[in-house]
Amino acid sequence: MKICVFGTRGFPLIQGGVEKHCEHLYPRIAQHCDTEVIVYRRKPYVVNSKDKSYPGICFIDLPSTKIKGFEALFHSLLSSLNALKQHTDIVHIHNIGPALFTPLLRLFGKKIVLTYHSANYEHKKWNAIEQAFLRISEKLALKYAHAVIFVNHFQMNKFNDQILQKSCYIPNGIEKPVFSHSSEYMEKWGIKNTKYILAVGRITPEKGFDILIKAFSSIDTEFKLVIAGGTEAETEYYNELTVMAANKDIIFTGVIHGEELYQLYTNAQLFVIPSISEGFPIVLLEAMSYNLPVIASNIPATHLVDLPHQCYFPTGNHEALAKKINDFINTPQPKPSYDLSPYDWGNIAQQTMEVFKSV
Repeated sequence: MKICVFGTRGFPLIQGGVEKHCEHLYPRIAQHCDTEVIVYRRKPYVVNSKDKSYPGICFIDLPSTKIKGFEALFHSLLSSLNALKQHTDIVHIHNIGPALFTPLLRLFGKKIVLTYHSANYEHKKWNAIEQAFLRISEKLALKYAHAVIFVNHFQMNKFNDQILQKSCYIPNGIEKPVFSHSSEYMEKWGIKNTKYILAVGRITPEKGFDILIKAFSSIDTEFKLVIAGGTEAETEYYNELTVMAANKDIIFTGVIHGEELYQLYTNAQLFVIPSISEGFPIVLLEAMSYNLPVIASNIPATHLVDLPHQCYFPTGNHEALAKKINDFINTPQPKPSYDLSPYDWGNIAQQTMEVFKSV
């Protein structure tokens, strides 16, 4: 089987939930006998990952931009045109924005699988015109795809029977955690003990980091707040956050991977996910794999995992979040244990392969 993939910036070591999803999924799929995977990457993001190769995976790096609203569209057009030349069995598209050209691929006889990660038009960063465009792209993608994989079953159940007949729920997965025994990276930021709260993710409005900063700033505590993640097109939002965080014990690490991220997960006392909108946040699974206590916004995506009801706060309510954080600091609890067996990447790859075979 030969599979073409686009809708991701690429991998390895490229920031983003879709990118992590692809980085874990396709090497496992490529391990299947007689399976070849072509992944179309966006050149501006392929910097430190050029030298890493994966058996059975071929990277094709195509021109792109980092212009918000145009990046995915332009790259998806180039990827679609290239895929038409490939003798592929499956074109696997990630998310609704990049799937605009699904009718073109279908016209030329390509078998299409769409993975629906999130309803992008719900994200605050898009204006009304961009949201309308994403809704049109969603409609075309769902109509012309042969099969649809939803990582969020709440999102899947919003659609009609015609869509549900060719849809299935396959969640995101999680690797086994790598516990670090070092504190070198933490000391770089002046974190000399484990008194810090951790949040991880791209610096975009839908992640709700402004809500977290407002909540943290209202608390009198010795704890620090560490936000691990970088910004791309949303520099205005990042600048707003840095102004809000001025003179506070708030650290922005930028994009980190590997040992640096392992140290932060290993030693954190609390993990907070304040998102307004998500598909299925892999960072939440990562935090749970490190047995971290979690406080999460009360959105459908955070209910895809089994968290106690007291872990949730009303979405967007920084006062309620501040109270949750303050209560935790004043009455710390033992580290919890979670059942993450449903989120095994090996099983997820097998389920995805079954979808490919079915079309």
